[in-house]
Amino acid sequence: MNRLPVIPTLLVALAVATMIGLGIWQLQRKEQKDALLSRYESAVGLPAVIWPTDPDPAALPLFRRSSLLCARVVKIETVSGSNAAGKAGFAHIASCRTSEVEGPDAKVAFGWSERPQSPSWGGGPVEGIVAPHGTQHIKLVSTDAVDGLEILAEPSPRQIPNNHLLYAIQWFIFAAAATIIYLLALRKRTKAS
Repeated sequence: MNRLPVIPTLLVALAVATMIGLGIWQLQRKEQKDALLSRYESAVGLPAVIWPTDPDPAALPLFRRSSLLCARVVKIETVSGSNAAGKAGFAHIASCRTSEVEGPDAKVAFGWSERPQSPSWGGGPVEGIVAPHGTQHIKLVSTDAVDGLEILAEPSPRQIPNNHLLYAIQWFIFAAAATIIYLLALRKRTKAS
């Protein structure tokens, strides 16, 4: 009579339980992301907000209209982006001081071009839509054209992916594969005995 190897069985059982737990966690994350995206979708038609100088990551006014004064352009970076017609190209984003003195920085996506040219923009009043932006959390995407540049695509909650269901399925497949491989290994071991 062959005995079940205790330590390998415990290790595989622990790994499979962890993968199933991760799959369940991803399903919970999917529900949270659905609620967040629904909140963002409902924010689209709300009135404009005052530009937050110190945005709270837990309560960002994403996809709301806002405005700010870009008093001084500190630097301009160029990243990939789309114009209002959906054509791929380059978005130009300025780091702005919001006052002449050392006021807080604000990111302003001020225009689109087909080539990664280095546009010159001196700042000024900007109206637009609040969109997500990396470590600074938010940027203002201008809804007006700047000299020589086209208007960027309007930010939309539909651009934010919700892949948590796929991640959950992936973890469940890993758990099933690990179980099947281990059972096949046990079967081979039993036949060899």
